[in-house]
Amino acid sequence: MDYRKILGLAVMVMVVQGCASMSGQECMVADWQAIGYEDGVRGSTADRIGNHRKACAKHGIAPDLKAYQTGREAGLREFCQPENGYNLGVRGASYSGVCPADLDVDFYAAYSDGKRLYSLRSSVSQVETQIRSKERRLNDIEDEVTQAGVRMISEESTPEERVALLTKTKHLAEEYGTLEEELDNLRIERAKRRQELSEYEATQARL
Repeated sequence: MDYRKILGLAVMVMVVQGCASMSGQECMVADWQAIGYEDGVRGSTADRIGNHRKACAKHGIAPDLKAYQTGREAGLREFCQPENGYNLGVRGASYSGVCPADLDVDFYAAYSDGKRLYSLRSSVSQVETQIRSKERRLNDIEDEVTQAGVRMISEESTPEERVALLTKTKHLAEEYGTLEEELDNLRIERAKRRQELSEYEATQARL
């Protein structure tokens, strides 16, 4: 039986809007097997029924737990496919261990592959973010040094101010040198991480 086809309009509204929005009428007409199925295909954990129970309790209605569990188990068997596990991992989402034992091994293996790809991509992105930040700081230092130089040769600057500007310029130059060294190391690290990502993506493409 395809429970998705028998899911009524009221149930669809409930699923999309969230169980907290269920009215008394929606709780009364709810197809709990269909709701369980929809929760299952989303990979929802077993405690999801608690949210439904809380919403309907306000209206003096209790969910049909047996029907819900039957539907959820059917939905989980659709959710717990390797392709879904891989896509879950690639998004960096967490896996709550909801899959049945006979499906969990393949699902988790695919999830781990996807999570590895996510981690490698994130690793490259983190280094690139650091590089951009330091490059911006280098540009800022160049501007500050230029402004200090202009001020030092200005007729309006005092001897004391020129000494202070000279000291500031020296410190900026030291920071600039440190940043350049850090950037060199980060660019090397970025190249390594990109290579690792590229190699891993190649292995995934062959699967």
